[in-house]
Order: sequence, then structure tokens, then C-alpha cells
Amino acid sequence: MAPRVRREPPPFVQIADHFRQQIIDGELAPEAKLPSIAAISEEWGVATATAAKGIKQLQAEGYVRSSTQGTFVDLGAKQTTGADRLLISRAGGTGFRPGERVEIVGAEMVPAPADVAQALGLEEGSDVVRRQRRYLDDAGVVALSTSWLPGEFADAAPELVVAAPLPTMTFGLVEERTGRRAVRRSDVVSLRPVPPEDAELLGVEAGTPALVMANRYWDEDGVTTEYATDFLGPGRQLSGEFDLS
Repeated sequence: MAPRVRREPPPFVQIADHFRQQIIDGELAPEAKLPSIAAISEEWGVATATAAKGIKQLQAEGYVRSSTQGTFVDLGAKQTTGADRLLISRAGGTGFRPGERVEIVGAEMVPAPADVAQALGLEEGSDVVRRQRRYLDDAGVVALSTSWLPGEFADAAPELVVAAPLPTMTFGLVEERTGRRAVRRSDVVSLRPVPPEDAELLGVEAGTPALVMANRYWDEDGVTTEYATDFLGPGRQLSGEFDLS
């Protein structure tokens, strides 16, 4: 296949990418006010319509809200998944949305099942950390989340195998103790029957089809640091809105 010339993204996409990255990196904390459309237009040397389109893209993705008072960082409108919690954590120091709480269901070292071993790039049966928690809000169960991490991480962070809240989320604790920062992820959404051992925690009957998001995270060296699955609670849905211009 012949190579193709790569062109720069449209200006509005570059503007959205810029502010999105600042939110993800925590440079713009929750409730921080973004520059005005006029200021963005002047700073970037683009039309106000282009600047407004960039902000609209961030709104569509659930990173900001706009009103007559201006545009503010607001992750509350995004569906809460493991990947979202990483962004929320980096932006505001917590992985919870307003009104959410977490129950730690379990934390232990276990032999890696085949699918987990493959995802983490380990031999089947290798020691892996398994942490499971249930996120809830006023409407009920948000998600039943299970994280799988290489067993070696527990040497640097023994808290990982203690069934108690962590001082930071797994992402933050792993980065702090090992220096391995998650820089890339993949998401796979599927419909799976709820296993018997998870049914009561989700408040459904075993075998009930449920939406599942599986996430893999890689560090700067391209090595997998975590594999996680989120069974979404009853009535929850994933959605997205994107500008195709």
C-alpha cells in the first residue's frame, strides 16, 4: 500500500486536543475556567467560530460545561468507566464523580487466568494482583470493576493486596511506587453474561447480559501495566458524541 501524506488536524481539533490534555494532566482542575472564546481566538490566530468549535468538541466529549459565565472543567457528565476514572484522578486527585462512593470487595494475589495472562503478557498461572470494587451512586450500582496487575507490583505497593481503599487509585499508586505511568489504553466494549459470583454485587440474576468495558493500559515502554474489566450496573449505558466536520 502506497504511503499517504499526513496532514495536521484541523485547527479546532488542535484546540480541543490542547485543552483536553491540560485537563488530563491536571493542569486544569475541576471547575477551572478556560480562556474565553475571544481569548482563544486571539491566542491561536483563528476565527472565533473555530475557537468555539474546539470548545464545543470538548463539551461533546464531556470534559467541560459552558454557560453565560464561561467554560469550566466538568467531568461529571461523562459515563464513569475505568478509563474515565484515570482522567478524573489526574485532573482532580480523585477517581470519583460527585455523589459516587466505592466498596472494596476484595484484594488478593491469585494465579493469572488465561485471558488475564494474555492481556498482561504473562504466563498463565503467574502471580497477579486482583482488586475488585463496586462503585455506587444514588441510582444504585454504577459498575463492578476488577483490576488485574502484575504480581511484582505488590512488592513495591503491598497495599494492592489489602482489601481497603488506596491512598490513590491503582494508577497513581503504581506510578508513585514504580515510576511506570500509564500513557496509552485500549477499550473493548462487549455484552457478556454476568458470572454467578458477581450477580449479587450487581443486583441481577446470574447469566443476565450486561455491558462490559475491558481496558488495557501501557506504560512509556509499551509494557502492559493493568488489565481491567467493568461490568456496568443495570440501566447504565455508554454514549459518545463527536463532531465529524
